[in-house]
Amino acid sequence: MFAVTCTSTDPDNPLAGLTLGDHPDPEPPAGWTTVTVKATALNHHDLWTLQGVGIRQDRLPIVLGCDAAGVDEEGNEVIVHSVIGTPVRGDETLDPRRSLLSEVHDGTFAEKVAVPRGNLVPKPADLSFEDAACLPTAWLTAYRMLFEKAGLEPGATVLVQGAGGGVATALIALGRAAGYRVWATSRSEEKRERALELGADQVFAPGSRLPERVDAVMETVGQATWDHSLKSLRPGGRVVVSGATSGAVPPADLNRVFFLQLSVIGSTMGTREQLARLATFLGQTGVRPVVDRVLPLTEAPEGFAALRDGEFFGKIVFTVG
Repeated sequence: MFAVTCTSTDPDNPLAGLTLGDHPDPEPPAGWTTVTVKATALNHHDLWTLQGVGIRQDRLPIVLGCDAAGVDEEGNEVIVHSVIGTPVRGDETLDPRRSLLSEVHDGTFAEKVAVPRGNLVPKPADLSFEDAACLPTAWLTAYRMLFEKAGLEPGATVLVQGAGGGVATALIALGRAAGYRVWATSRSEEKRERALELGADQVFAPGSRLPERVDAVMETVGQATWDHSLKSLRPGGRVVVSGATSGAVPPADLNRVFFLQLSVIGSTMGTREQLARLATFLGQTGVRPVVDRVLPLTEAPEGFAALRDGEFFGKIVFTVG
């Protein structure tokens, strides 16, 4: 089958290890099945793999990709939940041995992918394969951050740091649909304008003084925005962290944390049940993922280059077949 694989890693030139071509068909073990991939979405995780982050060299070559929507062996249209793990207290993301597709097992940038049967979620008929492919990583991460970890009621004010990426655009769209007042930051004036069009109430340059303190901050940028995130919170507020693309070791500012009784909450991906509810939420509200571009999988290098250079807004989607 045709697949996009990581054959080598290089932190300075990650695209050097991006390889397109033939790859063995998946051979699912007992309890697993195969999905014929119709669409798949690109994530920073894929670029980090090419840089050597979170991947053992003895796993190479490995098919990249975490997200997929397609057709199962019975002909059902499905969305693939990419967390491979045993539920701990009902939550597979708490399994210390969990992995994402493309870390231990071949991923979704291929004509077919093997997954546990329990990882399949029915795709709503009114959701396109391209839109559905955006959900399992970025949109599921945003859903869990907003609706489980932040603990907010409708009408609360949320600050989204770094508008433009997949998680950030999902946070803006989902927050708006849920009745939150959503503010967003971006270094790019163009991306700030796009965030307003998407549903943000106000937008700001990074580090700007806000009109008032917010109830929660959604943090995926990390070191570059951490100080601003903590200073933007009201007493008792929460910062929900699901990524640190600019660095993972900012000054903690513990005096501010304890004096204002702030909460710092970690969040990783989501459960299969949350993915199913996310798909239902999109069906109920009409919200759809922001797709920057759709490319055939054979043109994957173009998508990877756009991700590397930050030249995108929303999700980059590949179609297969």
